[in-house]
Amino acid sequence: MKTRFHETLNLRIDQVQLSGEMILPEKASSLVLFSHGSGSSRFSPRNNFVAKELHNVQIGSFLFDLLTEEEDEMYSNRFNIEMLTSRLVQVTEMIAADTRFSDLKMGYFGASTGAASALKAAAKLPDLIHAVVSRGGRPDLATPEISEVKAPTLLIVGGLDLEVIQLNKTAYEFMTCTKKLKIVEGATHLFEEPGTLEQVATYAAVWFKTYLV
Repeated sequence: MKTRFHETLNLRIDQVQLSGEMILPEKASSLVLFSHGSGSSRFSPRNNFVAKELHNVQIGSFLFDLLTEEEDEMYSNRFNIEMLTSRLVQVTEMIAADTRFSDLKMGYFGASTGAASALKAAAKLPDLIHAVVSRGGRPDLATPEISEVKAPTLLIVGGLDLEVIQLNKTAYEFMTCTKKLKIVEGATHLFEEPGTLEQVATYAAVWFKTYLV
């Protein structure tokens, strides 16, 4: 894959330095920012797998950490959705203000608890965020803002992840945007079963191609 930009960015937010990897395919006109789940990071193999699928359809990715290594060691920080949302909003605004990326149409990919911060941030940034995909997410943690999300949103859940399916169905009813709930049969919460993560990546790529490209 030919790229026009591939670099680690260090952003100063809330008196800490947050790092992320920006990859833009040669013909990218859109960018997906990844909001990782509890205990995960920009090195998440699952999110990187999805990012590579997006690169194949000329969509850029920015995988970054919303917590420093020290902050992540404090378990409660992983579920501080308000703080994570605030940081995601600040990161998004910084990327949008950067002349190297300001022409890119942006969306979010959120995993697990990261989906909650992605949805809350999308509600706060309706003019910047144009599509959201949640993988095994907790959209229920995004209430009450979830009803204010304008960006078309795809919720992907494993067919064997029964509790999370119910949480997604409940949150889905409160959503007023263009929306879809996709169940991946035979998949558990982390989509570790053969072929299931590939389905997630394909669904995400199609959704972002539809609403970002």
